[in-house]
Amino acid sequence: MKLKKFSTVLLSGMLALSLAACGGGGDKASTETKSEGTPATSAYPKKPITIVAPSGAGGGWDLTARAVAKVLAETKLVEETITVENQPGGGGAVYMAEYATKEKANPYKLFVSSPPILINNDKKEGNSPYGFRDTTPLAQLTRDYGAIVVKADSPYQNLKSALDAMKADPTKVTVAGGSAPGSMDHLVAVLPAFKYGIDPKAVKYVSYDGGGEAIAALLGGNADLIATDASSIGEYLKAGKVRVLAVSSTERLGGDLADIPTFKEAGVDAEFTIWRGIFGPKEMKDDELKFWDETLKALSENETWLKELEANGWASEYKNSADFTKFLEEQDQDIIELLTALGMQK
Repeated sequence: MKLKKFSTVLLSGMLALSLAACGGGGDKASTETKSEGTPATSAYPKKPITIVAPSGAGGGWDLTARAVAKVLAETKLVEETITVENQPGGGGAVYMAEYATKEKANPYKLFVSSPPILINNDKKEGNSPYGFRDTTPLAQLTRDYGAIVVKADSPYQNLKSALDAMKADPTKVTVAGGSAPGSMDHLVAVLPAFKYGIDPKAVKYVSYDGGGEAIAALLGGNADLIATDASSIGEYLKAGKVRVLAVSSTERLGGDLADIPTFKEAGVDAEFTIWRGIFGPKEMKDDELKFWDETLKALSENETWLKELEANGWASEYKNSADFTKFLEEQDQDIIELLTALGMQK
């Protein structure tokens, strides 16, 4: 039986070699007739690439997309031309719908996103039927964290004192953020309250159009505390205008925030990462995904990219496609839990 099986395998191998030899020059042709113009070999990419920022110019997504395009071109990690395109609307939800339906097999169009790709898909109002599962997550490139901030002369000396006041009477503590209810700043604001045993629906949250306006509201006495990006608060902290009660990181941050406790150190078992990453189409082929896994890893380690991060005040945190996808599944569950507690889940 073993001899017969071996003979069959040997015969199959010889037949395959014979067929390959008979094909003559056919191999080259077969690599050039794949659908969507993509070769069967690793010839991808072979035409210009677009990176979309699903927002207007000047925001975090736009700056990230332009930084990635610039460094990939300057370092020759990508030989083809890379352009950046702005597609604003619905906090990323408008372009997400277009991408998931019209670009699902186009490997020459990528886009930048962050936690709103999860939030928009999970919340009830303004819900997007499309989310990260309608894409191929390629890589996480940067990370930031949330910060709970009060005015320098605030009576709240630490996170616990603010939460105790909120628990005693949530109507007397005004919390502000630079995004709409159910969006990122709101979730960062209510996360420690929720984990501290406060009904997040009772938290008095006021939304402003961007983090700058939320900080202005705090300094103007129109809010008792705000939730914002940790990276955006350093200049106000150095100027002595604010006090940072805690940050949502897993461990203490460096620089101006080196002395600020994490939520966990402040007595609240919670954390939240504000990441930015690159996404590709859902129907991306193996060789295309392999190209971006290798290229974006090389980008994350390149000195030119690290200088770009420093210039923008961003922290580097690279996750490859597989690790990024796993992380998104985990954070998605955290967001669903928060939205459910707020009564805002779909």
